[in-house]
Amino acid sequence: MAFDIQLADRIRKTLAKQKGLAEKKMFGGIGFLLNGNMCCGVIGAEMVLRLDPEQTEKALSHKYTRIFDFSGRPMKGWIYVGGKAIEKGNDLKHWLRIGTKYASSLPPKK
Repeated sequence: MAFDIQLADRIRKTLAKQKGLAEKKMFGGIGFLLNGNMCCGVIGAEMVLRLDPEQTEKALSHKYTRIFDFSGRPMKGWIYVGGKAIEKGNDLKHWLRIGTKYASSLPPKK
């Protein structure tokens, strides 16, 4: 599966100063990890966002979001964000803050 290279570049640019950032090909797209914990990624034209599982329902109330069900099983704490929700720089930054905050709260992986 191809992924939106421009979206990946926008994410990469926004997270460039984040310490512990790494990229990894996954899910047929690309994932961005903080200290080994995935915070976001790109699959197709959408961003995959990892967030506090308790915040999943609230995040899904926003237009242009949907549950991450890549394997056919919905996963709390993971959503797709696409379309106009990430079109503008400030909107993308909003979602990335959510993902980086949660990933940073997790113990580092080696």
